[in-house]
Amino acid sequence: MKSLFHLAVLCLSLFCLVLGGCRKQEKVADTKTGSFILGFSQIGAESAWRGGNTRSVQEAAAAAGIQLLYFNAEQKQENQIKALRSFIAYQVDVIAFVPIVSDGWEHVLSEARDARIPVLICDREIDILNDSLYSGYIGTNSLRQGQKSAEFLLKKFTGNPEGNWDKDRPIRIVELSGTEGSSVVVKRAEGFREVLAEYHSGEPEIKFEIIYSESGDFLRSKGYELMNLILDKLQDIDVIYSHNDSMTLGVIDVMKERGIKPGVDIVIVTIDAEQAAIEALMRGEVNCVVECNPMQGPDIIRLATLLAKGEPIPKISYMNEEVFEEGDDLSGLPPRGY
Repeated sequence: MKSLFHLAVLCLSLFCLVLGGCRKQEKVADTKTGSFILGFSQIGAESAWRGGNTRSVQEAAAAAGIQLLYFNAEQKQENQIKALRSFIAYQVDVIAFVPIVSDGWEHVLSEARDARIPVLICDREIDILNDSLYSGYIGTNSLRQGQKSAEFLLKKFTGNPEGNWDKDRPIRIVELSGTEGSSVVVKRAEGFREVLAEYHSGEPEIKFEIIYSESGDFLRSKGYELMNLILDKLQDIDVIYSHNDSMTLGVIDVMKERGIKPGVDIVIVTIDAEQAAIEALMRGEVNCVVECNPMQGPDIIRLATLLAKGEPIPKISYMNEEVFEEGDDLSGLPPRGY
């Protein structure tokens, strides 16, 4: 039985076959009114963060009077490639998409180039030899997020020599990463290790060691499952470094069930800054939340509008993102909206 996604792609493709001939000659972006057609492909709906990211794009497009063709790729790259090809067949003015993984985009982006449709990469970066196949990237700085996570741990542990951990061994870290092959996973891991490297094998009194690293696919259910397995086979865990809040919330569920105090018995550093994670931070169940800002919609629409007009955009644009730590006064922080 075909999924709703495949049915939607089929309908759009048939529509393109009917109208393709005349649209090829007539369709141009209405640069005077700012109206144009944007094809946007999201990777899925795996978390509150992802839902907020999608709503941000949809609301920004509606506010600007831009026609949005939206597809949920359901966490499958083949679905996303089909959606991009449907956008090309429909001859949208601009394509924007969140790449599920880093590689494997050359062919479809070459097709978009040949159709003279500019492409905007969103949220996750891609690894491609010919970067002229896309116009620009707007999203998070995943490398910096990993660095910020490690910088908090340096401050937490090296600034507190009287802490309640075993001083005769390295600080033992468990890492829960996200979707394998995605740029955010690769760079969050890279940035984290880069900062801790000198403490792993150098002279400082306190050293850090990553004793376990596993993908939880950015899912709360997988975070829960992995934490149960980890606690069954590992002891003396000092830190959980989680690549997103959904997995972190699953981890916290397990710790509470086992009588372990999250944020106290085990230090927790998490990335995203969903409302639930901020509330956990305020309760003392999380020690550090590194923001990954999903509210990219206005910037995506702004850059897509420039591309529709044939104007250049920066190759890389990063969102503004903060770090929230234990002890911060968060009473005035507005609701996150995701």
